[in-house]
Amino acid sequence: MHRNYDENPFIVIWEVTRACALKCLHCRAEAQYRRDPRELTTQEGKQLIDQIYEMDNPLFVFTGGDPLMREDLYELIEYAVVKGVRVSMTPSATPKVTKKAMERAKKAGLSRWAFSVDGPSKEIHDHFRGTKGSFDLTMKAIQYLHELNMPIQINTVVSHYNVDHLEEMAKLVEELGTVLWSVFFLIPTGRGQNLDLISPDRHEQVMNWLYDLKDKVPFDIKTTEAPHYRRVSLQRQQQDGVSSKQGMTKRNDFLGRAPKGVNDGNGFLFISHTGDVYPSGFLPINCGSIKEEPLAEIYRNHPVFKELRNPELFKGKCGVCEYRHICGGSRARAYAVTGDHLESEPYCTYIPDGSKELIYS
Repeated sequence: MHRNYDENPFIVIWEVTRACALKCLHCRAEAQYRRDPRELTTQEGKQLIDQIYEMDNPLFVFTGGDPLMREDLYELIEYAVVKGVRVSMTPSATPKVTKKAMERAKKAGLSRWAFSVDGPSKEIHDHFRGTKGSFDLTMKAIQYLHELNMPIQINTVVSHYNVDHLEEMAKLVEELGTVLWSVFFLIPTGRGQNLDLISPDRHEQVMNWLYDLKDKVPFDIKTTEAPHYRRVSLQRQQQDGVSSKQGMTKRNDFLGRAPKGVNDGNGFLFISHTGDVYPSGFLPINCGSIKEEPLAEIYRNHPVFKELRNPELFKGKCGVCEYRHICGGSRARAYAVTGDHLESEPYCTYIPDGSKELIYS
């Protein structure tokens, strides 16, 4: 049965801290070296996990900054796992990622570990991460995960730094024995404002390339902040005369995949280190605080969340696009570029039938 995204999210991300030792060029969080004294306490974190569990137990991801900067991280993981929550984590590749840290996380019940790899070589990756040695540390950490038999997810940000190296990147992802490659299309927010996004035409090329790649590789591919990949997939399936394989996965993966498309605020929910609630980490519209009202109340009833779940409110070509209910464009990218979360996806080349009169009028 499909989850009703009006009621409950498919995935919840908690930024447990903004502290991090890396200086990534694209950092949404503009991470700091020290922890913020206003961070949610251990007790508040447990209460948050209780609230998340009660929203039909969505997937739950600890992110940062670097989650390993919190001393109570393993206690929080264990608390979630004992409740029956499916937990994943995206730590930064810093010297804190030791084999001992991974053993503790596995013992606490972590289902999957996600690492960022943003280039097939140390030159590209380390430049992007703003820290020399990051690539080598990541490779060593992935080796530890193999030794511990923990499933690995690789996250890659597509930018002009690595777009010409994606073929090599896919080979590396395969060699690393990855279960899922999450390909993130940049949102110009936080430090990412200073980076050049790839062009709309290049977005389309990369999405078509990913569609062709998915049947040739042993890992699953997921896109982030690229809902128009769903439109590309449908168009290609119609051209090829194949039925939708959405929801099929190649490996037995405990965490599962969304049965229908997730978008900012629509199946997706983000809680900041201080307890503020956002439609996603890349859509910085503060919709309230879990310190003041229940999480479910904010997700279900805040006007911004409700707007994001209603494609009939979208403007420009997104509002008249025949794919608006399955794609909807990146609301975060629309907001970053135009200042309006309901505006058209600015990096989509598709011209829907209904928009021709918008263009020519």
